Amino acid sequence: MSKNYRAELVGVLGDPVEGNPTGAMEEAGFAHAGLNWRYITVKVAPGALDDAMAGVKAFNMRGVNLTMPHKIDVLKHIDELSDAARVIGAVNTVVCRPDGTLFGENTDGKGFVQSLTDRDISLEGKAVTLLGAGGAARSIGVECAMAGARRVTVVNRSEARGRALADTISAHTKADAEYLPWQGTVRVPEGTDILINATCVGLFPDVDACPDIDFDTVAPGTVVCDVVFNPVDTPFLKNAAARGAICVDGLGMLVNQGCINYTLWTGEKAPKEVMYEALKREFVGQ
Repeated sequence: MSKNYRAELVGVLGDPVEGNPTGAMEEAGFAHAGLNWRYITVKVAPGALDDAMAGVKAFNMRGVNLTMPHKIDVLKHIDELSDAARVIGAVNTVVCRPDGTLFGENTDGKGFVQSLTDRDISLEGKAVTLLGAGGAARSIGVECAMAGARRVTVVNRSEARGRALADTISAHTKADAEYLPWQGTVRVPEGTDILINATCVGLFPDVDACPDIDFDTVAPGTVVCDVVFNPVDTPFLKNAAARGAICVDGLGMLVNQGCINYTLWTGEKAPKEVMYEALKREFVGQ
């Protein structure tokens, strides 16, 4: 009987990617399931995406993740978009289909929403305050609205980007959305049920950095979430916890996003606990 030495390939394309931990959890999942799959982490400089996507097809890869700065530029290579990716206007996951076509999805927001579901936190009827209007914030804001949030307040320093995201949410979902200028120290809007840091403030190596908000305006019982996963316990979450908030760290979003990717590529249910433990070993040494 002949042996098959060829592994199925997936991976991530971006710049920088040196600190991207996705491969650790995906490969842990593949190994657990006995799948001969490999996840490669590839530095693709700005302007080199066209060549990289040609390589994805030439190597018969099963799919890729996209990170900065390629989530929007990749759209011209995609044959079909999910509804959410079309509204968000960015793709972070590509599935290479057997017929050679490419399907684009955005799993950032879906992973975030699932991290709340895992904690029995519902978005239905909730008022969400979203810090940031970049790629991750766009995905999270849209998915929160699609999951039933009644209001999304976008807090951002760039008025153009903040208003654009609020307008997108209002136009394509049932949620009300508004823009709040981020000028100096921001007060959290009264009635906020869920506060989300969707910026990269606090991400390694700037581990002491914290979004400039008035934490005394975080009401006890508010759900406070951070998309930053390294470190896990950020100053943002520590300050919120000191005010009685219910805190959700960035590991949940990251692992759930990875599980969605895994299933999109392999067609199999992801071994979530295995993948979560792999991430914990990377960032909390357990």
